[in-house]
Amino acid sequence: MVRRVVRRSAQVAGQREAQAIVAALGGTVRASRRARHLTLEALAARIGISRARLAEIERGEGGGAPIATWIALGIALERPLAVSFSRPLHEPRGTADAGHLDVQEHLLRLARATGRPGTFELPTRPSDPARSTDVGIRDVRHGARILAECWNTFGDLGAAVRATNRKTAEAAATWPADRIASVWVVRASAANRRLLARYPHIIEAAFPGPSRAWLRALRDGTSPPSTTGLVWYDPATDRLLEHRRAR
Repeated sequence: MVRRVVRRSAQVAGQREAQAIVAALGGTVRASRRARHLTLEALAARIGISRARLAEIERGEGGGAPIATWIALGIALERPLAVSFSRPLHEPRGTADAGHLDVQEHLLRLARATGRPGTFELPTRPSDPARSTDVGIRDVRHGARILAECWNTFGDLGAAVRATNRKTAEAAATWPADRIASVWVVRASAANRRLLARYPHIIEAAFPGPSRAWLRALRDGTSPPSTTGLVWYDPATDRLLEHRRAR
């Protein structure tokens, strides 16, 4: 009598998803290898597998490859493999901009602690509320208005700098009695640190304001510098950090 094998729905779905993942990973390995001008033989030798097996992986037939092989491929191609389980399916989603909101929340909390009114998404041109800075802080004591741009991740760095300059000019026209001071508060992620470190002269030119003085202005309520600055926000410790310029 032949026993019928019943395949569970999770098993079927898992195999289907696994095939899709190894196909996508194999294509990424091939594209990354070619971009680095590596032959199949050269890459295979680096990670200790045969040329034929690497060719199978690139064709999407790497389902049986151990996790150590995928990790070694990522290291060899300078594209480390990242693996994790997603959130539970029935768990409510957080907001898409949670990381960005964390920075804004921190700045508004500091503003309140130092006795300065803070505004969430402050319009720099009141006739067009869509044109706003992330956090506005009214510093009556020093006759200044701080425009804080909060960054979780970057898209177009040049466009972001131009947008900040535009908002600063708009704010100067909207509140002529106030000195307008602008600062970027950037999430201190590894990716953001690498990006800024890659372009030190651009960052220095765009943000000449002393970071330490900006740190004191935001944290302690001292007079904000007159030039645009940049500080880090560390989500692990929930505090602001000085941006140290490249030497």
